[in-house]
Amino acid sequence: MHATSGHWKFGLWLALTTALLWGLLPIALTIVLEDMDAFTITWYRFSTAGLALGLYLAWRRRLPKISALTSQSWVLFAVALIGLCANYVLYPLALHRMNPTGAQVLIQLAPVFLLFGGVLVFRERLSALQWAGVIVFVTGLLLFFHDRLADIVSGEGQFGLGVLMMIGAALTWAVYGLAQKQLLNRLASEQVLLMLYLGAMLVLLPPAHPGTVAELSTLQLAMLGFCCLNTVVAYGCFAEALEHWEVSRVSAVVALAPLFTMLAMYVGSRIWPSLASMERLNVLNVVGALMVVTGSMTTALGSRSARQTVQSPVPGAGTIA
Repeated sequence: MHATSGHWKFGLWLALTTALLWGLLPIALTIVLEDMDAFTITWYRFSTAGLALGLYLAWRRRLPKISALTSQSWVLFAVALIGLCANYVLYPLALHRMNPTGAQVLIQLAPVFLLFGGVLVFRERLSALQWAGVIVFVTGLLLFFHDRLADIVSGEGQFGLGVLMMIGAALTWAVYGLAQKQLLNRLASEQVLLMLYLGAMLVLLPPAHPGTVAELSTLQLAMLGFCCLNTVVAYGCFAEALEHWEVSRVSAVVALAPLFTMLAMYVGSRIWPSLASMERLNVLNVVGALMVVTGSMTTALGSRSARQTVQSPVPGAGTIA
């Protein structure tokens, strides 16, 4: 069982850095998506993350040993790979049809889906506090999207399609998370991630168009670089935070990502009005977003288990892309 260092203040700052980076991610992706498709962006992100993590593990002499995987492990790896690729591709596809704050709020479904996946697959039990958090979370979603519920229910139009895609992104991340949890019986989390990054890089190469990077503007190149580094740095901060602070508390802080998105959009609209127009959020939208964050934090802090290991899946996209 892993014991934290006890340096909770350092862990808090690392968790806040993770939340900030994931909060800024949808804004950067929105800018790049103007001239680059979701498959190509995701391919660059996985390639960068795979190269960086591979060099780090080679330096630490901790590269994964393929011989440690059984036939069942390879099946789980395939499921995790499909889930992660789907999550990373569906997120920008959905983002292209939504606004950044709405996307970041909706992707918070991912850890909730994972929570219920644990109940169904591993027979885990939810505490009363976690159930309360889920109720607050769902209520917050209904409030945030209250003015677009008709579009969501009908599934018609770009916004409705974007919502369906984002729900798919959250669901596939949960599938990836459950499969990765089982793989941790064979390999360390960073070793599993390296294999997934490299596998995803190969899977996404056929539909990707790496050469289109030459068509990006200077700003878009900078934002693509940020998206790529975000995958590496945000995870690094997240993993390091877990070394110094409990999983539940780190997860609760990371749940603040939608608020950072909302704040960044507000500031961006003041500095670069041509690039980041202020989203039209009314009082119910803001209250709904706050309830989603509160509900997500409550489900994380309401865990029945007082002892949690650091080897939990990393939020993907958005958390989680």
